[in-house]
Amino acid sequence: MLSISVLGANGRMGRNLIKAIAEDPHTSLHSGTVREASPLLGIDAGVAVGITEQNVKLDTLTNTQVDDLNVVIDFTLPVVLSNHLDWCVQHQLPIVIGTTGLNAEQQVALNKASQHIPIVFAANYSVGVNLLIKLAQQTAQVMGDSADIEIIEAHHRHKIDAPSGTALALGKGIAEAIERDHDKVAIYGREGHTGERKQDTIGYATVRGGDVVGDHTVLFADIGERIELTHKASSRMTFAKGAVRAAKWVRNQPAGLYSMMDVLGL
Repeated sequence: MLSISVLGANGRMGRNLIKAIAEDPHTSLHSGTVREASPLLGIDAGVAVGITEQNVKLDTLTNTQVDDLNVVIDFTLPVVLSNHLDWCVQHQLPIVIGTTGLNAEQQVALNKASQHIPIVFAANYSVGVNLLIKLAQQTAQVMGDSADIEIIEAHHRHKIDAPSGTALALGKGIAEAIERDHDKVAIYGREGHTGERKQDTIGYATVRGGDVVGDHTVLFADIGERIELTHKASSRMTFAKGAVRAAKWVRNQPAGLYSMMDVLGL
């Protein structure tokens, strides 16, 4: 039985992670953390997310004991990532990270921690999205020399970063597959007199509204034909189950930085 701690247990993803762990016969919830001022402190994790009691009371990370803990899952915010990484390194615990929107300093902290513990870091833990990235790379290798490549993503009104981490993962994966420098070819917005589109660019379009969980489309538009590859998520449980799958995989890995592609063998 894999014992998992969920950081940010009261967040949208944290709640779904607790449910996913409870539904998986091979995992159990070791602990769930919340902020020091959270009104959920001391509340049973199951009750907090609307399922049966899990006999685990929500607490702060500082008070979390590591006895019998196997893996940590973190879908919180970039600003606290370094502290979470330090805590995991201190206790030699593998971690699965789904936090997006990292800056350069936070990325450095991630790479440094991976020298000491195994880390799975992915913008999206959906099995379907990772298949989408693979299919987009294959399509780009066939059509990339002539087709215009655009990535369109839509998310709920509460999402704070744009483009989404998944959209960027798609763009970077495509750029790698056709040997382009993503930072030089990425176009994040168009307004006014933009001039003719350069064929070697990769465009991003962002939509925010309502409760959209996550839609991503990669458009390969050539003269006379186009291919559209689309993934639509209807529930965050898709991501939560993928993260739990990653947790089961990373437990037995050596120190290093891994992706969901590694977990799925893609």
